[in-house]
Amino acid sequence: MTNRARHLLALDVGTQSARAIVFDAEGHLLARRQIPIEPYVAPQPGWAEQDPEIYWNAVTRACNELWSTTSLRPDDIAGLSLTTQRATMVCLDAQGQVLRPATVWLDQRRSSAPPDLGPVWRALFAVAGATSLVAHLQAEAEANWFAQHQPQLWKQTAHYLFLSGFLVHRLVGEYVDSVGSQVGYVPFDYRRLDWAGPRDFKWKAVAVRREQLPRLVQPGRSLGTLSPGAGDRLGLPAGLPVIAAAADKACEILGCGALEPDVAQLSFGTTATVNTTQRRYIEVQRMLPAYPAAVPDAWSTEIQIFRGFWMVSWFRREFAHREEALAHERGVPVESLFEDLVRNVPAGSLGLTLQPYWSPGVRDPGPEAKGSIIGFGDVHTRAHVYRAILEGLAYGLRAGAEQIERRTGTAIRRVVVGGGGSQSDVAMQITADVFGVASERPEVYESSALGAAMNLAVGLGLHPDHATAVRRMTRTGRRFDVDPDARRTYEALYREVYREVYPRLRPLYQRIRRITGYPA
Repeated sequence: MTNRARHLLALDVGTQSARAIVFDAEGHLLARRQIPIEPYVAPQPGWAEQDPEIYWNAVTRACNELWSTTSLRPDDIAGLSLTTQRATMVCLDAQGQVLRPATVWLDQRRSSAPPDLGPVWRALFAVAGATSLVAHLQAEAEANWFAQHQPQLWKQTAHYLFLSGFLVHRLVGEYVDSVGSQVGYVPFDYRRLDWAGPRDFKWKAVAVRREQLPRLVQPGRSLGTLSPGAGDRLGLPAGLPVIAAAADKACEILGCGALEPDVAQLSFGTTATVNTTQRRYIEVQRMLPAYPAAVPDAWSTEIQIFRGFWMVSWFRREFAHREEALAHERGVPVESLFEDLVRNVPAGSLGLTLQPYWSPGVRDPGPEAKGSIIGFGDVHTRAHVYRAILEGLAYGLRAGAEQIERRTGTAIRRVVVGGGGSQSDVAMQITADVFGVASERPEVYESSALGAAMNLAVGLGLHPDHATAVRRMTRTGRRFDVDPDARRTYEALYREVYREVYPRLRPLYQRIRRITGYPA
């Protein structure tokens, strides 16, 4: 590595765009290029697919725009790392050719005829009270759907990869991926952070063959070097080090500097999450795994609200036509007008309380769960509904944080927030007031890419370990302190109202599901 080549290239491939972002070793963002991606196509209702080549083409275009539109040059780059959306699956044949469109993580198709577990495993799961959970795993596993509905294609599938593994193969020419990217319905042992052992029930539950899966390496370790063909496509020299990072949520946690077990990292993304990083394996909800962290031998204790800040898009689509028109007229993002919409709504939205279960859960909430809004009166407006959405998401994330605290025995003393929704000052202040802890926004908004760059810095030896990388490369951008008056209102509403909503409505949700069949 030359003295000049100390810049870090992070490739961040999300659902709606691919970004090529360059950082220095101190975590300062030097340049960024973003290429929009159509999130998915839906050949049938509930399906979500995308041609994997679209992701690769967007990555190559983003990199080339860096060299053509900024003062950066390819020989400035010391190495690259990759973070991607989770649970988007790609099937390749023995020659590495794409066999079918990738199933995007939003895909809702389910297998109705999964592999037979056999009488012994069925009996064991029945005794453990886990029959429905295992059935959920089998129904959700994309491989089981392929084996049931496209059996010939599945037989041709020599390599079954997450999107991360597909893109790494394009970069280095080998079938290898990061341990930190293995989040999905494959035979992975989350406790051991490796593929499941030969006697693990997952090999019976999911129609995946061991030879279909890539070699795994820990975050911060080498995946290989950039191949000549990939170098030509990206405009970079062949032989450049490619270092393992992790999936986008895991990298976001690292990029927010949340490595200690008493630090909660909230992600205000399409799926809203609350995470802590633990150095021992802990299942916050029984038999639901902790996910691999973006640092070696660590786990993320994630609690999800699946339709998290997607609800802002839902509100925009269903209720914000006036703001849409005004934003277009003014040439500003419509979300900036939402801030003005709610500033005069008091904390607690005059009792309007939202439970954000617009999509069902697995255990808590369960598969019968639905969203609800209670407390309507003639004083309530669209502004109250919007603020109730933000408050309901904060309540839901706090409930998740309390589950983590009870299971780990560690109280949360600090809250750091990433994701697109973290750019809302109103959402950040609500978070501080609901949690009763100051909420912090990182200096660098692109926290997933920064987490990938931190792994790259460690892998290149620019920092000796991830703890040093956190100290050197992360900084707080703005801190939102708790408003005592709002805190008192939220504490009462959370404890006396919000926490009572799901237990009281759950029997009604179950009846609705029985009567209507929704959710299936």
